[in-house]
Amino acid sequence: MSDVLSLEAIEKSYNKGKPGEIRVLRGINLAIPRGQVVALVAPSGAGKSTLLHIAGLLDTPDSGRVVLNGEDLSRASDRRRTEARRNELGFVYQFHHLLPEFTAEENVVLPQLANGVSRGAALARARALLARVGLSERCGHRPSAMSGGEQQRVAFCRALANGPSLLLADEPTGNLDPGTSDTVFGVLMDLVRETGLSALIATHNLDLAARMDRVVRLDAGVLSEAAR
Repeated sequence: MSDVLSLEAIEKSYNKGKPGEIRVLRGINLAIPRGQVVALVAPSGAGKSTLLHIAGLLDTPDSGRVVLNGEDLSRASDRRRTEARRNELGFVYQFHHLLPEFTAEENVVLPQLANGVSRGAALARARALLARVGLSERCGHRPSAMSGGEQQRVAFCRALANGPSLLLADEPTGNLDPGTSDTVFGVLMDLVRETGLSALIATHNLDLAARMDRVVRLDAGVLSEAAR
């Protein structure tokens, strides 16, 4: 089974070479095979967002390699990194970041149009994804007319709109109440399993982490495999 993502000896510091330099990531190694869902658990301020940004090609490491689907993209051009983010990666955050002036359907259509998909095909995929998460009757609603859990489900659909091979999620249910969080997380896991996605999901919720295939822990810049 080949790896969708491989992080190799990733180092990252802020104020590098200056007084007060902060080493955030210290020799991080992580491989995520196809179809595997990995929980990333870390205390606040431990660098999990930095790690996700590097894995998602939104930031570059000081040293080390980021290999996505067999291609080393650590020092790739901005154009190639943008293309990889658009085609191969899906992102979900704690806050949904939906475009408020557009409907649920339109929020899922737009990234597809930006990727050159025809409007008809984009609309069909958006409706199919929204139906899968139980939002068929909310397609025409704007975010302000939807609950927090519904908005986050739309965000999941948007992240999957372009058929990525890897989903990166930063506390995707952290802004929801416990009951809604559990339900919405279940929807996310069903989507991931059905599409054969790999995923790296940061969470503080150990119960949710236990539902994933592996748990890794980031502490003081060091990544380790957590006991199950």
